[in-house]
Amino acid sequence: MAFNSIKFFHTAGYLPNIDNHTQPGPVNNREKEHLRCLAKQVLEISNDPIQEEKRRLWRKHNALGGTRPLSLIFPEDAWPELLTPDSMQVADPFWRQWEWYLEHLVYRHKCIDDDFVIEPDLFVDSVVSTGNWGLAPVYSKSSDKNFLTWDPPIKNPEDIEKLRLPELSFNDGESNKRFNAVYEIFGDLLPVRRHLGIRANLVNLIGEAVSLRGSNQLMMDIYDRPEWLHKLMSIITEGVLRRIKLLESLGRLDLNNRNHYTDSGGLGYSNELPSAGYHGGQVQLKDLWGFGTAQEMANVSPAHHKEFVLDYQMKILECFGLNAYGCCDSLTHKFAMVKNIPRLRRISVSPWCDLDIAVKELENRYIYSWKPNPSLVVNGFNEVTLREYVQNTLKVAENCVLEIILKDLVTVHNRPDWISGWAKIVRDEVGR
Repeated sequence: MAFNSIKFFHTAGYLPNIDNHTQPGPVNNREKEHLRCLAKQVLEISNDPIQEEKRRLWRKHNALGGTRPLSLIFPEDAWPELLTPDSMQVADPFWRQWEWYLEHLVYRHKCIDDDFVIEPDLFVDSVVSTGNWGLAPVYSKSSDKNFLTWDPPIKNPEDIEKLRLPELSFNDGESNKRFNAVYEIFGDLLPVRRHLGIRANLVNLIGEAVSLRGSNQLMMDIYDRPEWLHKLMSIITEGVLRRIKLLESLGRLDLNNRNHYTDSGGLGYSNELPSAGYHGGQVQLKDLWGFGTAQEMANVSPAHHKEFVLDYQMKILECFGLNAYGCCDSLTHKFAMVKNIPRLRRISVSPWCDLDIAVKELENRYIYSWKPNPSLVVNGFNEVTLREYVQNTLKVAENCVLEIILKDLVTVHNRPDWISGWAKIVRDEVGR
């Protein structure tokens, strides 16, 4: 099968990546038995006592309770080199995604010795459209690694008048078809649950703005037309806030306090979520982890980052029960302002961060979510160098609530052993 016949979910290990246009097709008896066999393996793995121990560690870690440093590995775009599309046995695109998802959980358990928790639940995405802003960027795929280029639609400042708030639409008929099909094959083996299908907790306002205006032009707008840019950010903030409030009022939100990827690192297990008043039923925003990111502002001053992005993000992040902030950009000189986010718990310490400054700013009051430089792992895999690299961070951040999140991998040069090798290095050094 061709590479692009499998969609590899970059980081979220708790659900398969199936788009709105892919519906369940037929499976023959052999394929069905193969899928059910994989589900039985996942059930057995999820019942391993080690999973409960990992859950306990994550709950304590996310409460700043003091555990050993926890580790996660997300192979992302390197997944095809670990678990190849050609190894899949199911023909139908919908069910092949489920096959790959189950296979990747089995592979994780056998070959990646990190602290990811494998749960038995199967989440089935609903078919949901988030709409657009009245104007939409045109994307073009530029390589087999899913890299995209785009043409931003706001060419002139006056184009802002063409913007409209996005409208959500739910295709419950198609959603039910998906759910019923998955339940029919797996329902007697594993819990099958509905899932919203969109990221309700993601607060990436500048990402929306850049998609509409373009990165270079938006940087110029900060200086050339700041009031105009404030107007754009206000529109986007209103649209995102309107969307998540609507999802809340409709009862469409899902809890994210289990093995959900809590951007940009860590798992969501928490004794603080959902909130104290939750007794099942309708989920509110205060029951969720929120996540704010602004990678496009990496080279912008703290003052401009705050004025044009963070102040707007705050209006949304204040809705959530706990928050995480930051991704691949350096927050070295921005920690002070980021710490004003309400109920902030996890802060990203990217490969470009000054580790010592991060230690001073975060202390043991926030999760120090360290992102090792992935190029060091995949550029020849020098074990001595990597051990020293991990040892240095463990020493520098020894009094912090440290987690080690390897991600942003594009390739491992067909060396899956480098992933398992990294896991062993981290496990060894943490255990010293």
